[in-house]
Amino acid sequence: MEFQVKGLRVDLSDAKWFKSARSGADSDNCVEVAFVGDAIAVRDSKNTSGPALIFTQAEWDAFVGGAKDGEFDL
Repeated sequence: MEFQVKGLRVDLSDAKWFKSARSGADSDNCVEVAFVGDAIAVRDSKNTSGPALIFTQAEWDAFVGGAKDGEFDL
């Protein structure tokens, strides 16, 4: 199923989803990420048939940069 969001054509039917190796086998609070063309999709690993959030490369880069810089630390 292909759709358009944020000016990107996205088809998640063949997406290769993964989660961080740091998640651990027993962790149930994880998200999965798929790089699909120019889009980055994120979904709840407990609900793989549920919705996915779609990000542009610039949005993803800003998020990863913020995480590395500690912007989201409590």
